[in-house]
Amino acid sequence: MDDKEKNKNKKKKPKHKHPNHQSSSEYSFKPSSEVKGLRFGGQLIVKSFTIRRARPLEILRLLSLPPPVPTHQKTPPIFPSTAAFLPTNFTILAHHAWHTLTLGLGTKKSKVVLFVFESENMKVAVDRMLPPEIPLGEVNRKLIRGLTGCEMARFKFRKGCITFYVFAVRRTGTLGFSCADDLRVILEYVVALNDFMDHTAMLAMPNQRSISFAPPAAMAH
Repeated sequence: MDDKEKNKNKKKKPKHKHPNHQSSSEYSFKPSSEVKGLRFGGQLIVKSFTIRRARPLEILRLLSLPPPVPTHQKTPPIFPSTAAFLPTNFTILAHHAWHTLTLGLGTKKSKVVLFVFESENMKVAVDRMLPPEIPLGEVNRKLIRGLTGCEMARFKFRKGCITFYVFAVRRTGTLGFSCADDLRVILEYVVALNDFMDHTAMLAMPNQRSISFAPPAAMAH
């Protein structure tokens, strides 16, 4: 290698790793009071938009995960230590209205929030303080700062018109993370999702890129 090539290599800046490609080992747990929460930029009106608790099957549908296979006539629980929040119908309509009223300047990006607790017992204990519906502007104060005595690791993924926030939650002073397998699966499937072209795509099948997708008609036999 000559001197010119060496100088070129020295001048090259290291490539920044895209957040969607970061592994859980690169993140550390912090006290809930220090964890970054949801971000809204300058569009504060979005704070009044609401999200709701998701049912277990809705989590699978959103992440494009297959439903669990029953064993011995029993269906295994779906991420028993995980709680998820999806945009409400009001939020979906409000995003469209805000985007139209601002002549395209208003954001159409929705937020999905998932909490993966260190154990099913911890989730059951915290369930009492998780409301069925909550404005986005109160998530940081009530659901993140409100979990006193806990540590969190925060993961953020932009997927087109939907931004996913995933929080791994454990008790302060706990070593490791008991539900690391569930966390890994959720992160892997979020990373593998295609970008949502329309923020209402979460209402369609998860492998669709838009709510307007029409499946091919079945062939007659």
